Amino acid sequence: MIYVFCRGVLRILFDIFYRFEVVGKENIPDEGGVLLCSNHKSLLDPIAVGIKVRRQVKFMAKEELFKIPVLGWLLPQLGAFPVKRGGVSKDSFKTSLKILRGGEIMGIFPEGTRHSDSGAAKKGAASFALRSGAAVVPAAIVGDYKFLRKMRVIYGKPIDLSEFAAMDSGEAVEAVTDKIMSRIHEMQQTGKPTLN
Repeated sequence: MIYVFCRGVLRILFDIFYRFEVVGKENIPDEGGVLLCSNHKSLLDPIAVGIKVRRQVKFMAKEELFKIPVLGWLLPQLGAFPVKRGGVSKDSFKTSLKILRGGEIMGIFPEGTRHSDSGAAKKGAASFALRSGAAVVPAAIVGDYKFLRKMRVIYGKPIDLSEFAAMDSGEAVEAVTDKIMSRIHEMQQTGKPTLN
């Protein structure tokens, strides 16, 4: 209930302040586990990636945020779960797999930290994708969070990972990471959803 209310309010605010637009929303499966992988520009990115999606999108958030009064209560209501500084802990990894295997949507930023341009990707997203069997949907945030400047989130078609099934796990993680990031970069450049 809190999530639906907050999402509705944020949709209105983003539409007004950022002339917010979403392209390719139909590429997000209506059911089953989905890993939404996006570039990372701002603290507002989890909101941008999730507010126009019909299903709730869950995200990792820094553990310290959960210790702040009110925010610490609100974050779990909005689908966030804690991750320790310095990387994904065993608990966070298990929580992520549980979300994806349970047929829910999880958003992740493979670059880890915020970059104005594309940064080096970490391999967590690929590990989650390969271990969970969830659909992997690339997303690209295009534009800046500036008043009345147009912002756009583009969702590509789910990425086919079947070609990586025969690889050893280390090679597969590397190759999947590269494929996810290449799809995100392609959408940033073209402004259009990727086909697969």
